Amino acid sequence: MNKAVVVFSGGQDSTTCLVQALKQYDEVHAITFDYGQRHRLEIEVASQLANDLGVSAHKVMDVTLLNELAISSLTRDDIAVSHELQENGLPNSFVPGRNILFLTLAGIYAYQVGAQTIITGVCETDFSGYPDCRDEFVKAMNDALVKGMDKNITIKTPLMWLNKAETWALAAQYQALELVRNHTLTCYNGIIGDGCGDCPSCDLRKTGLNDYLSNKESVDAELTRKQANPSK
Repeated sequence: MNKAVVVFSGGQDSTTCLVQALKQYDEVHAITFDYGQRHRLEIEVASQLANDLGVSAHKVMDVTLLNELAISSLTRDDIAVSHELQENGLPNSFVPGRNILFLTLAGIYAYQVGAQTIITGVCETDFSGYPDCRDEFVKAMNDALVKGMDKNITIKTPLMWLNKAETWALAAQYQALELVRNHTLTCYNGIIGDGCGDCPSCDLRKTGLNDYLSNKESVDAELTRKQANPSK
């Protein structure tokens, strides 16, 4: 049986990946991490979506130790999410070590349930500058998991080279555009659907949606081209 584990936050990207995975794999497990994030609503949204979409299993894992170590606007209520970059060139929403931890734990979970594939919605084309969303990082983590567990696990990143307009097009390809638009939580201020319209995450999401709706034919064509040749 072809099994996959999807790292699932209940946001636009991971929900799009989950919808696609449910069409491509015999058994799909979703894993959501409670790291003491700014908005607990993320976990509720992820649980509801996993139930509605009919995943084989949805695991919510307590990793609140990350909150104790990683100082970020997403782990501290008293730090406002800023559009400005910090001195290190990263936004203050960057949670150091988050995807290192998430992919490690997803790898262990995949090992236990016999899944050959881990799917994550990280993206290098339209992203917030996070180093743990880059292709070279994912490949390094994949290599570490294979060597550390002596198991052929593949980390797949369906969105890695897609921009946000193309990610919307991918959701539409699986008849899930309205689901993703109205029922996912991407907003840093914790508003489901179109969000607050002001935070960096909402800006990226809204710009991509407007681009897709305004240029649907060309965006769909570019998505098809990239799917045929998924490398950069």
